[in-house]
Formats: sequence, C-alpha cells, structure tokens
Amino acid sequence: MSEERDKTAGMPSSGDTVGTAGEAPKETAGTVEGKEQSGQEQASANAEPAAPAAPSSAEASAAPVVDPEREAKLKAAAEAREARAAAKAKAESEAVPEEPKAPSPKQPILDAAVGLIRTEVAEDAVEEAYINELNGHMPVIVVKGDRWSEVAALMKNHAALGCNYLRNVTGVDCETHMEAVYHLVSLESKQDYAIKIKTDREAPSVASATPIWATANWNEREIYDLLGINFPGHPDMRRIMMPDDWVGHPLRKDYEPLDPEV
Repeated sequence: MSEERDKTAGMPSSGDTVGTAGEAPKETAGTVEGKEQSGQEQASANAEPAAPAAPSSAEASAAPVVDPEREAKLKAAAEAREARAAAKAKAESEAVPEEPKAPSPKQPILDAAVGLIRTEVAEDAVEEAYINELNGHMPVIVVKGDRWSEVAALMKNHAALGCNYLRNVTGVDCETHMEAVYHLVSLESKQDYAIKIKTDREAPSVASATPIWATANWNEREIYDLLGINFPGHPDMRRIMMPDDWVGHPLRKDYEPLDPEV
C-alpha cells in the first residue's frame, strides 16, 4: 500500500497541465512585436530604390534646350551687322561732299517755254516740266489734256518758240495711264521739245494735232491702231496697219490676241 502511494504521489494529477513533446513554446507580446519590426526592416532593405520624380512643366520651361549651331549663327550674324555698320560709318566720315550738280544748259530754254505757256494759255496748263538729260538735255513739258490744242498753236506760231516741224508722235502705255508724246522742232533755232499729254487708260483721248501739223495725221492713226488712243478732231480716224475688223490694240500691255499664233 505504501509503495502504491509512493508511485501515485510522483504522477501528475488529471488537473495539472503537462507540455507534450513537439509543442512550441508560447511567445510573449514583446517577442511578436520584435519580429514584426524586423520583418518590416527586411522588406525595406529588399525593396527597389524609387525612381527620381519627373521635373514639373515649370522647371522644364525654365531651362530651354540650347542649340549650339543656332547660337553660333546668331552670333555670326550680329558680328556681321556690327561690321557693316562700322564700315558704313567710316565711309560716311571719310566721304568727300559731292559738289552741287550743275544746271542743264537747256534749263533756261525750258523755263522760257513754260513761262510763255502759263502766260499765254493758262497758269495751270503745265502739269510738270523737266530736262531729259539722257536725250541730249531735251526740254520736256507735260501739258493738261484740255489745254493741248491751245499749247500746240502757241508752240508753232509764237516767234520765241517757232516749232514749225513735228518730227514724230509716239504713244506710251504706262499701265496706270496712257501718254501721247509730240516731238517738236524749230527749223530756225534747231531747238527741240517733247510735249506729253496724259490720258485715261480706259477711254484714252487726246485732241488731234493734225489741224496744226499735217504730219500728225498718220502718226496719230498708228497710235490709235496699236494703242487705242482716240484723237478727236482727226480728219480720218481709222486703223492704218491692222485690218478694220481687228479686235483689240496689239501694243497695249493688256492685249490678248484671239489667235495666239498670229
């Protein structure tokens, strides 16, 4: 009996808790927190480094891309401009002042003719007057169309002018207007003049000089035929070169032939 009590005394009772083989020991709260922190540190160490943030639009616009080739061209152009300006300034500083141009030897003749026209015909009869230096310093007088007949009679009959010969008549298409040009000569003084009359391009008309100079007859007909300028007062105003049924005037700048092969 005593031996049985000794054996039973060393055995655990049914209420005691006995750890079984293979059972894991219980973890405390501190141990769990330590493991979680260690795991987070390990994940941070294994994560890939973050990519740098893209620059904002404001930063991108603040630093424009520089094109070296373009900058070199701009610099070269600026240097060239400065060199030209310096050369021009130097030339102007060293330039010798030009002497005043000598008046044309025929300027007094032109002035006298213009003065006669304004006195004998009308103050506004002359629109313009100048010397054509390229044509032997010929005096040129531009006369108003409505004063041309009076001026023509004066140019022929006045003793100081005496233009008793009409050398030629020409017509000009100036695109904005038309012109008739009468080339007059004094057979006594050998002095010549060019008298211009401007007229409207759409309905060009210049008083005929045929009643004063008979040689104007065929010249004015030719101008009418080729340029379409009408000459009221002409005794026979019709075509002289082209057929009567020809359409248009071939020397006008806006002429368009019906048959381009002609």
